[in-house]
Formats: sequence, C-alpha cells, structure tokens
Amino acid sequence: MEISPQKVVQVALMAREIERSEPELRAFIERMDEDEQAELVAIMWIGRGSFDADELDEAVRTAGQEATTPCADYLLGSPHLPDHLENGLDALGISPGDEEDDLM
Repeated sequence: MEISPQKVVQVALMAREIERSEPELRAFIERMDEDEQAELVAIMWIGRGSFDADELDEAVRTAGQEATTPCADYLLGSPHLPDHLENGLDALGISPGDEEDDLM
C-alpha cells in the first residue's frame, strides 16, 4: 500500500472529532495523491464488509475507477467512517491501536 497505516488512523481519529476538525480533515485528505485516496476508500470498504481483505487490489482499482465525487466529500458522507477504517486495518492485519500509539 502507498498510504501509511498512520495516515489511515489519523483520518479515523480526526473523523471521530468531526465537529471541530472537519476543515483540517478535508485538507488532509485532499493533500493525498489519487492512489492514497483510492486506498483509503478501499480500506473503508473492507472495514464495512463491501470487500474482503484479500480483495484489496480489486477494491483499490474499483475506488479509482468509480471516483466521481471528491474523496473527502465521499468519505465524510459515510456513516461510521472511523469504525470502518479501523475495521479495515484490522482485516488487513494492521493494529489501529498500535498505529495510534505511534502517532501520540
């Protein structure tokens, strides 16, 4: 993956505090390149059960091909975004808690 697990966890943490961090979160996502944004969406999809972890490459391709809405708008419109991102990382064998500890 091009996107670091720390970036995914940072998005999840900021999304938990959306009332006060929305502008910063939008800017953070918009600064990511298209590949990172597609991977972020794919991880969210895996976390909500739309794809299995072993389908990561397919999910990333699909996210890139179907991107018709700005990534930040799409993600922030997704209910339970932080949970889906954390579940997606877990499914991929990455501990969100360990990554969060590294951020702190």
